[in-house]
Amino acid sequence: MSNDNNNINNDDVTIETEIDKEVDEIVEEETEHDIIKNLREKLKKAVEEKQEYLNSWQKDKAEFVNARRRDQESQKDFARFSNESLISELIPVLDSFNMAMGNKEVWEKADKNWRIGVEYIANQLKKVLADFGLKEIDPIGEKFDPMRDEAIEHEIVTDESKNHVVTFVIQKGYELNGKVLKAPKVKVGDFKK
Repeated sequence: MSNDNNNINNDDVTIETEIDKEVDEIVEEETEHDIIKNLREKLKKAVEEKQEYLNSWQKDKAEFVNARRRDQESQKDFARFSNESLISELIPVLDSFNMAMGNKEVWEKADKNWRIGVEYIANQLKKVLADFGLKEIDPIGEKFDPMRDEAIEHEIVTDESKNHVVTFVIQKGYELNGKVLKAPKVKVGDFKK
């Protein structure tokens, strides 16, 4: 009987060992499953963080590019208009030349060589200022633009097509790189039936 007991005990041990093995396998499978699950969660979280960092980096890069572009435009504007004060001070000199040469009767009485010299100086000044972006505004025949022109006088016109059209420029205006520095003083047609 002791043999039988030993066999039963051995069978019990074998069964217990098999059960332990199965339990260990189940625990290992669950543990592997948990590990895989945890790793998948960590991977998913890492991918989400990577995407957040990528989006943030792309946004910052776009903001940097835009800031650089605004800075370059600002520098260009500064360069274009940095001489505005000096040029504004020279406009009355240009106006004086235009007035002196505009009075044909008095101008023709002056010595011819002197006139040629003054015209040369005036043209030199105009060229230098034009090289820096200064342009004359001479709107004769154009539609009156209250944002650009200064109406000094209204002139009655009989032709309806000349209504609100600049008929005479009393004094030329000037713009620097598209910005009006001095509005032209003009007469504007006013059609009356």
